[in-house]
Amino acid sequence: MEIQFITHNSSKFEEVSKVANEYNLSVKWFDHEYDELQEDSLETIAHKSCLGILQVKPELKTTHFFLEDAGLFIESLNGFPGPYSAYVFKTIGNNGILNLMKNEKNRNAYFKSAIAYFNRNTIETFTGITKGSITQSVIGEGGFGFDPIFVPEDKDQTFAEMTLATKNLYSHRQKSLRILFTSLTAFVKQ
Repeated sequence: MEIQFITHNSSKFEEVSKVANEYNLSVKWFDHEYDELQEDSLETIAHKSCLGILQVKPELKTTHFFLEDAGLFIESLNGFPGPYSAYVFKTIGNNGILNLMKNEKNRNAYFKSAIAYFNRNTIETFTGITKGSITQSVIGEGGFGFDPIFVPEDKDQTFAEMTLATKNLYSHRQKSLRILFTSLTAFVKQ
């Protein structure tokens, strides 16, 4: 079964490919930049983005594809930036988040991933969460987005300091992907 992953982010595609290989699934990169919707939930954003893609690319109606949206939810900031993470990262970046938190003792946060999977006429949503904390400074050169300021629970490195293989052991994205891929491989075996 070939599945298309719709994203303009090559780093996301690399993460997805590594996890898909573990399930012997072929994931093809469909490089398409779509409008970043602003909604209150990642699941809603992923679902509506899926519907939006189908409007501009109707040829996808006969395929299997998925897209993913993720957000960083910071406890002391009442869940901010949450579903607005992409916009917040583009506008204030990691240092902006650290400035907002400079006097905060509570550094608890979590990353959440929401995948919308389209299978001909149905859209299913899969989510994954990784709990952790926000660092005091930007640490690490790898990864992307908020990776240099997020340390997963019970770990001592930011996502940006980890190799991709290590990050894929703990990341929110790999958790939602594993749920999706487990579902797909169970269906294919039937």
